[in-house]
Amino acid sequence: MDAITLWQRYQDWLYYHEEIGLYLDISRIRFDQAFLEAMKPKFDGAFRDMEALEGGAIANPDEQRMVGHYWLRNPELAPTPQIKQQIIDTVNKIETFVAKVHKGEIKPPQAEKFTDLLSIGIGGSALGPQFVADALAPDYPLINIHFIDNSDPDGIDRILQRLGDRLKSTLILVISKSGGTPEPRNGMMEVKQALLKQNLHFPDQAIATTQIGSKLYQEATSQGWLETFPMEDWIGGRTSEMSAVGLLPAALQGIDIHALLQGAQTMDIATRQPDIKTNPAALLALCWYAVGGGRGQKDMVILPYKDRLILLSRYLQQLVMESLGKEKDLDGNIVNQGISVYGNKGSTDQHAYVQQLRDGVPNFFATFIEVLRDRQGPSSEIEPGVTAGDYLSGFLQGTREALYDNQRDSITVTITEVNPYTVGALVALYERAVSLYASLVNINAYHQPGVEAGKKAAAQVLELQHQSLQALRSHSQGISISDLATKIDAQEQVETLYKILRHLAANDRGVELSGDPSKPGQLIAKWR
Repeated sequence: MDAITLWQRYQDWLYYHEEIGLYLDISRIRFDQAFLEAMKPKFDGAFRDMEALEGGAIANPDEQRMVGHYWLRNPELAPTPQIKQQIIDTVNKIETFVAKVHKGEIKPPQAEKFTDLLSIGIGGSALGPQFVADALAPDYPLINIHFIDNSDPDGIDRILQRLGDRLKSTLILVISKSGGTPEPRNGMMEVKQALLKQNLHFPDQAIATTQIGSKLYQEATSQGWLETFPMEDWIGGRTSEMSAVGLLPAALQGIDIHALLQGAQTMDIATRQPDIKTNPAALLALCWYAVGGGRGQKDMVILPYKDRLILLSRYLQQLVMESLGKEKDLDGNIVNQGISVYGNKGSTDQHAYVQQLRDGVPNFFATFIEVLRDRQGPSSEIEPGVTAGDYLSGFLQGTREALYDNQRDSITVTITEVNPYTVGALVALYERAVSLYASLVNINAYHQPGVEAGKKAAAQVLELQHQSLQALRSHSQGISISDLATKIDAQEQVETLYKILRHLAANDRGVELSGDPSKPGQLIAKWR
């Protein structure tokens, strides 16, 4: 298209939400009117699905669950008075608890106030709070937040070492819906040991966000932890930012959680419109379907041109990929759906993978995230008439144009500034886009069987480790790995067995390996 035609297409397809200060530009996605008309019946069905979901229908049939993250920012929509009251009570409980912490009415035994928050979670229980903390926490937050979001001992050590003596004034938040997820459980046990070394009592500094009645809930209540906060059955981890999972750590840092909720509620209203062109989430879903042929044939590259939004790509990676990456559709057909998501930030990536985006494999579409306001207050000029923010804007516009000129499509989402209200709106925008797209391709966006399969496989590895160590202890002279596999009837798992023993040996865990490392089957394993 020539420049005049593109300008007209930009004006024809530009979405603007005045209250939020959000623009959505899909003019650089190549689709025509015929495609739009063909998609309208699909969207009519998707809009009906969303209405039913918000009304309390079983939207997750595999687990027979309702899906209620939209109710969190507008309890009036909850399908029962009980759920409505639960949502209201949780926010009130968060505000009451946080106020007491900030005033020092709830405090650790060996300090005047809590100075730090250590959040222990995994997946959505970490990514949402991390994104919001990085985007919105004040420069001098009321409480400094830290995250243990993995089972990596070295990573846990780094966090604990940074806390040092402040561990005695650290509030410890354990987030686990079921209480049985290994990663947060492992992190909690590591932190308990660290507190013991400083003669500190874990329950005096611990709180939990979990489902009422879960293993974690029972442990917290029986041991007398400071408080527990509910995680409802109808909330999934990747859509839990507006629940206690995200609101509690945000409020402790001093972030305005009501503005976060209000921004999401305002976007929810906008994305309920049963018309593609006036619904920003529908426009996103339309573009995703157009560029990927409804099969995720192109990756989604998220490029926020704002340091505060650097974690947006990681947050969206889980929201999109865990929701849409499914083997089967709702009818049981094997469809292998999904959209791959990656990204970092502009303009840093002008000097990284933008080179490939412009000239390499055209297997993606870009989403630019633009923030109009450069900073709080005026900017100095770095050369006559030009500020650093002008350069940043120029890099975004130039990259967008260069990609389009070389047949690379892009979407641009623009907000006026980064604040709790606009971040809440962004979260809600992408949550709804994912839900609509899932309906278009007929999949269940709210379960994660692949994740559960990985957990089961990990449990099997640990059971194999237990069996191998039992067998090793009876062979004082050592035994080859191949023979050990035969002895414990694990011939088909011999490679896993080798990797288990190699890991144990590297960490001085009682296993010694001798022989040629390039011939792992012949290595002699010995208990010492």
